[in-house]
Amino acid sequence: MSTDKQPETTVKVEKRINGKWCFVIKFRGVTYPAQGNFTSMLEAQAAAQSVLNGLEKRG
Repeated sequence: MSTDKQPETTVKVEKRINGKWCFVIKFRGVTYPAQGNFTSMLEAQAAAQSVLNGLEKRG
């Protein structure tokens, strides 16, 4: 078993080169690639939270 203290779930919101925002989710060891071309960081955060809630409900 791993002894590192990294969280099981991480969400990164980042700005792309074209000025749009996207998010990357790592959930239970699976990294879901960058999603979205949002015009603001707040939109990307809200979408990421919605996706994360769906993943948690799924199992």
